[in-house]
Amino acid sequence: MKDKIIAKATDLFMKLGFKSVTMDDIAGEMCISKKTIYKYFCNKEILIAETTEMVHKAIHQSIDAIVAKKHNAIEENFEIRKMFKEMFNSADTSPAYQLKKHYPEIYDRVMSREINECNAVFNQNIVQGIQQGLYRKDIQIDTYVGFYYNLIFSIHGNTSSEKEANEKELQALEYHTRAMATPEGIIELEKQLHNYHQ
Repeated sequence: MKDKIIAKATDLFMKLGFKSVTMDDIAGEMCISKKTIYKYFCNKEILIAETTEMVHKAIHQSIDAIVAKKHNAIEENFEIRKMFKEMFNSADTSPAYQLKKHYPEIYDRVMSREINECNAVFNQNIVQGIQQGLYRKDIQIDTYVGFYYNLIFSIHGNTSSEKEANEKELQALEYHTRAMATPEGIIELEKQLHNYHQ
């Protein structure tokens, strides 16, 4: 039952936002009593913490699956961008923005975990891109990783509309890639941008 509550709560939080969904809403959607939810979660904050943990795991399993496909570095980033777009497509408001605004402590915990995990993914992507001749060899990898995740997390935490966040994140990816790309990388970037908009 606990897993079912987390799954339903995750679905509602992602679609409608962390603030607007109540324990009554979750109970009503599941045709169970609110008392049943409180048996597993003594308050809404604990339920939110568990749902964000589940979303975090799902995101990184999806990223790992994309990385395992051995795309070139630029295509890999666009595949990850598409995955995020599909995952949060049904949301009207940005879940990260709502979390930061209404549950800042949970948001800070989520972000510190995300930074650690994304750091490794972004770092590996740049190393791979350099080896493939798509990114310049003279890049200070740690600096570029820092620039990129600060840009992405700033968009997520400060943009209330999920649609607008998606558009800005695509622009951030293009900006990030152009800053690193070799002439071959620019050709691949233009190809990926064209495919993304199809």
